[in-house]
Amino acid sequence: MKELSTELSKEPKRENVYKMFDRIASRYDLLNRLLSFRQDVIWRNKVVALLPEKENLSVLDLATGTGDLLLSMAEKSTYFTTGVGLDMSGEMLKFAIMKSQEKNTKNLSFVRSDAVSIPFADNSFDTVSIAFGIRNVVDVQKSLQEMYRILTKEGKALILEFSLPKNKVVKAGYLFYFRHILPIIGGMISGDSYAYKYLNQTVESFPYGKEFCTLMEKAGFSSVSEHRLTFGIATIYEGVKK
Repeated sequence: MKELSTELSKEPKRENVYKMFDRIASRYDLLNRLLSFRQDVIWRNKVVALLPEKENLSVLDLATGTGDLLLSMAEKSTYFTTGVGLDMSGEMLKFAIMKSQEKNTKNLSFVRSDAVSIPFADNSFDTVSIAFGIRNVVDVQKSLQEMYRILTKEGKALILEFSLPKNKVVKAGYLFYFRHILPIIGGMISGDSYAYKYLNQTVESFPYGKEFCTLMEKAGFSSVSEHRLTFGIATIYEGVKK
């Protein structure tokens, strides 16, 4: 496969995107907090609150990155028992493992693999989650089908992703920040200007709201719903395997 181009098109290339995350891994958490004004922490906590109330809950967190969502689940959910974090970026996983060890969080493991070809058997997990990663996979529908496959009956998918506000004024301000300010700050701190231009364009070109809910339904999910956060800047999508 070809390396990521240094030039962005209207539809950014997803192939080998994990190499970009390898490059920015050391500054990833800092920039998440800074560029979102710590809203990312609040959004992840909202995902944790939507976990099923089931004893001995097992969770697979896709595109786990530095492990923030999985660690939050382990720390804050009384139902959480075991969790696996999966990501293609080896450098991001190094930070996830380090953070898990520092917090002495037990019953967590991390696997380097692809969210479109999940290396687990059918009906393996009670919940599958992914935060700010579904727009980076090379085949969104295949990834959603894989999520459905590995869930147990009545298992839940929780997908946190950026979206676009409906309010025209808020949307205009948000897009100005995303297009002109965020790439500059992100590029300066991370040393990788491409990564934060990529972020902007993947968010703007990715389906959200009812359109994304439809994709989940096509993958087999029932009771699909969306929870818009912070004026619609981010959205949590949930669906159940019947």
